[in-house]
Amino acid sequence: MSRAFVNEDASGGGPGRRYDLPPRDDPAFAAAAAETLLRASLDGETASAEEATGFYWGADALRVEVERLLARARHDGNDEMVRAAERYLR
Repeated sequence: MSRAFVNEDASGGGPGRRYDLPPRDDPAFAAAAAETLLRASLDGETASAEEATGFYWGADALRVEVERLLARARHDGNDEMVRAAERYLR
């Protein structure tokens, strides 16, 4: 097959974006994971954030952290984060 018809990036299994997260046993991990998922969703990078954090979008385990982020985003007037958090909590 001609290389003109081969899309080497089509697998979708590339390295993705890298995220700076604390160790999983760190008490701050859940908050960092929640924020990572929300921020990544704004950039269309949810899948790589799910892989990095080990949590799927909408996971109940992060609900409390996302509610905290939602409150902070409302207070700060960060409409994008408000929308992302509200989508997560649906």
